[in-house]
Amino acid sequence: MSHSTYNRLWSEAHKELNCLLAQELPKEPHRPEKDRVVFFQRLVTLYVHYIQIFRQLEEAYDQIIHPQKRRVIRPVLEGVMGRILELKNEMVEKEFSEYHYMDDIVQDLKLTPEDLEIPIPRYFIRERSKVLQERDAMFATVLNQMKPMDKPEPHVVRMMTLERAVKIIQVSERARQGRLRAKFMREINKSSERQKKEHEAITSNQAAVTIQKVWRGYAQRKKTKKLWEEEMIFLGMAMDPKRSYPSPLTLIVQNNEANRRIRQEDHEEDYQKSIGSVIYQLREVEGPEIKEAMKDQIRQWFLECRDATGSFPDYPEEEDGGSALLFADKTPEQLAEELAAKEEEDANKKQKGKEEVKEKGKKNKGKVQDEEEEPGLKMLPSAYLEDLERGHKTFAAVWQNRNESKNFSQRHETELIKEEKRKEIEVEIRKQVDELMRQELANWKLAVDKEKIGKSKGAAKKKKALKNGKRKKKDKDLTADRTIESLFKELVEQELLKKPNSVKLQDYQGDYSYLGTTLRQSDIEPMPSLSDVRQVVALYAVLPLGSQTVHEKVPLVKSMLLAGPSGVGKKMLVHAICQETGANLFDLSPLNVAGKYPGKSGLQMMLHMVFKVARLMQPSVIWIGDAEKMFYKKVPKDEKELDPKRLKKDLPKILKSIRGEDCVLVVGTTNDPHSADLKSLCKFYNKIILIPRPDYASRYVMWKELIKKNGGEPTNNLDLSSLAKISDGYTPGHMVQVVNSVLTERRIQQLAKRPLTAAEFVTPLARIDPVFQEEEAALKNWYAKTPLGKKRVKAALGKDGDEDVPTKDGKGGKKKGKK
Repeated sequence: MSHSTYNRLWSEAHKELNCLLAQELPKEPHRPEKDRVVFFQRLVTLYVHYIQIFRQLEEAYDQIIHPQKRRVIRPVLEGVMGRILELKNEMVEKEFSEYHYMDDIVQDLKLTPEDLEIPIPRYFIRERSKVLQERDAMFATVLNQMKPMDKPEPHVVRMMTLERAVKIIQVSERARQGRLRAKFMREINKSSERQKKEHEAITSNQAAVTIQKVWRGYAQRKKTKKLWEEEMIFLGMAMDPKRSYPSPLTLIVQNNEANRRIRQEDHEEDYQKSIGSVIYQLREVEGPEIKEAMKDQIRQWFLECRDATGSFPDYPEEEDGGSALLFADKTPEQLAEELAAKEEEDANKKQKGKEEVKEKGKKNKGKVQDEEEEPGLKMLPSAYLEDLERGHKTFAAVWQNRNESKNFSQRHETELIKEEKRKEIEVEIRKQVDELMRQELANWKLAVDKEKIGKSKGAAKKKKALKNGKRKKKDKDLTADRTIESLFKELVEQELLKKPNSVKLQDYQGDYSYLGTTLRQSDIEPMPSLSDVRQVVALYAVLPLGSQTVHEKVPLVKSMLLAGPSGVGKKMLVHAICQETGANLFDLSPLNVAGKYPGKSGLQMMLHMVFKVARLMQPSVIWIGDAEKMFYKKVPKDEKELDPKRLKKDLPKILKSIRGEDCVLVVGTTNDPHSADLKSLCKFYNKIILIPRPDYASRYVMWKELIKKNGGEPTNNLDLSSLAKISDGYTPGHMVQVVNSVLTERRIQQLAKRPLTAAEFVTPLARIDPVFQEEEAALKNWYAKTPLGKKRVKAALGKDGDEDVPTKDGKGGKKKGKK
């Protein structure tokens, strides 16, 4: 597509963003909403609209080649990402569920389920390509040192005896003769049966009519089948076999997109070079003039203040803004009063602080009274709306109506660079001028007023000393004498740092849940689809880890637990998170840690190394497989030697030290959460994501995609609908196992003559034990005991989320009663 197409896409996104900002930042604040359903509908509508803007801005940022435009788009894109995560967090708090169903909203807005898919920004990996290449090179070096290349063993040819060779030849010859004899006897039997079934001779007219009937029937069936296939393709319920491979137009579009990314890099290099030349020009040409103009203005201010107040003023400190305060639209008398007021404030800071605390307490009491008077639901304050409003104003002021008819190649504009850098140069020059003029003012005071200046400098030194004394003590670095490369190497050798598998989040197949809203309206809690799981993982893990700016401001998710039956793709999701964000993968699973770094000091050293490398080489994912083992209620006898609860005390302490600037996420996976202490497990993991077995729609999509991926070709002979129906209860791992066993190399070669059928997959599927409904019900009951699950149960009973669930005896859920 052309430059104008992506510019128009950018402009449309800002039009929609302007409408949303008008809703979220009204002149008068919204009144609290008493109806929870209406409030949640408002949240969902905003969420869906922000996703549409996110998709448009991500496409524009990926393809626009103008370097200055991309710098304007980037903050807005990250702001929209952060706002989506804030709305998601608020939706979870209001609906008490990690999964939300928006069938009615999608239908009202005329959207498709694909429009709700969270896109993974492509710049996550593109902008870290050099870092990832260096990391891969480090991995390759360490692995080569660990596993030296062994010389291949010479192929040993075993001698065969003459008797053994003769016997093999005899067996093969007898088998060949037997096959020929069986074929000959089959033909004799067919000819004899044909002779028995011969009837009386028919006339030529009857023979012609019979042939015509057969031919017309065959032709009509073929025509009907073709019309049916065309109709299914038109309705989008079948794939056009001609389009199984990318069309020439698709290849051209992909090639153009790749070329635009290459041009982005070229334009970026030119932009950086131009910045250097512009800064040099401003410093050398305009710098002296700016410096002299500032000095003249400050001297004029000195004289005006002396004429107005009778004495020279005190020069503002750097912390207060320096001489920048002098150029505000204020008279010398006002400036002198403000400086005097600041000195009084510094002197009486403690007393005012106490008064402010009292006033805040009174205000908070007033606010509580107002809230009691006006009950209802309000939207939580956002950390991104001001950034979005600022970014939209920049777009409207600079780029919305800008004439770019002469900039067809979309290169940078030098005048914009000058406007931006001139302000930075002025700040640098102002600091230099402040030092000179501060000394000049001291000389004037000594010469005219005979005053000495030393109090301010001494006070400033005291303030700095106090600040330095109040600094917190840093944690002791156990590996201060070691380089990051040596720590990286040791972790790889100990298999605590692993290379993630090459899978993407899109590879986690699953269809949209189309009946979620209908079931909830009928007071039936639906099980989430695999598509919902993919969305939640993208929101909680991929977007925050991919963007440092987003991670610092959004509600912090330090740890996440993926719970579900074996084979639903929990490990695949962990590897997909690392692959989409370029994160490092640390494995602290109990079985992987067993026997490594023994003793208490060894454990502290291991955790210190892991988290130090994770922070210095962020983003990082720390994976804990079989997470239930770390919080066992009772350790099994056969696992006592492994000490699976080894990390239970130290790991939560280190997890508390993770802050917003640390792009580190702890991800646990478990298929047996019942054996863990629920209270400890829920305290350690911020988010608990329940992954169920796939539903019918997801199974249908998965069978189709798995068969294609493994070299098969779904045809009309393959009844995917029946196959998806009979595979109820089987996980994606089971399906992968079955497809690999059926689609061998020999079977793929026979596809042209013998198409695939559903019956071929039934036999190997029947040999595998499925996930029964009892197991899934047990997982669902376990999740209902988690903090969020309890709130959801209470909400389903029509009570507030903080009330207790009544038991059978009618009392609150806090007391124990007989089941």
